[in-house]
Amino acid sequence: MRARERLGPVIAHPYGASEIGLVSVLTPPEHDLAYPDRFTCAGRVLPGVEVRFVLSHRDVALHLDATGLPVTYLAPSLYMETLLEAAGTIREEGVIRAPAGRGRVGFVAARDVAAVAARVLTSRGHEDATYVLTGPEALSYADVAERVSEVFARQVDYENQTASRARKAMLDSGLDRWAAEGRLELFEWIRQGGADTVTTAVREVTGDDPRPIQDWLAHARDGFTGPPPDTPPPPF
Repeated sequence: MRARERLGPVIAHPYGASEIGLVSVLTPPEHDLAYPDRFTCAGRVLPGVEVRFVLSHRDVALHLDATGLPVTYLAPSLYMETLLEAAGTIREEGVIRAPAGRGRVGFVAARDVAAVAARVLTSRGHEDATYVLTGPEALSYADVAERVSEVFARQVDYENQTASRARKAMLDSGLDRWAAEGRLELFEWIRQGGADTVTTAVREVTGDDPRPIQDWLAHARDGFTGPPPDTPPPPF
């Protein structure tokens, strides 16, 4: 409660708070996985990565630093769960589309990030640390398509979209232009190798290896192969 009172109502809610301190989960690309010492932490502003989604996180880092409270930053790579956005095209066309080129990502399962957060909040020695959280390997979207093909026993290919086609698809889906442009900036960051890093932080903090994408896909099978979420249930 003391941490919540010091932070105030604006930013207290999104962060886990305990008597030990605060945990701030920074999502990419407000951290540069290739250069862990350049994170937005302890009030420093990350140079060189100008994806619009980073700006609010920079402000949060500065605010947290100003509180004087001990802060632990969890800096996860892209979540494996983001791949569920491709469930429709995988199910209907056997394809994953993204303007990611050959860029590789150390996809991490949200469960592993939660396990790290739980350990940080319930044990000591993590104050003012930054943990870069990734899965066990860095994968291109073509690699992801191969893993999906293996796990689901059907051919799934990767289509490297142009930025213009990706923009149109996002706008047609109802995404607003600001968010669509932000996603294109994110994918350009991936194309340039910004997410191509693997760390051992999940194991170091929790004692367990991070979940490989094959295991995550098997667990999430229904989300990819079942009916679309807005499909009404059968009458009987």
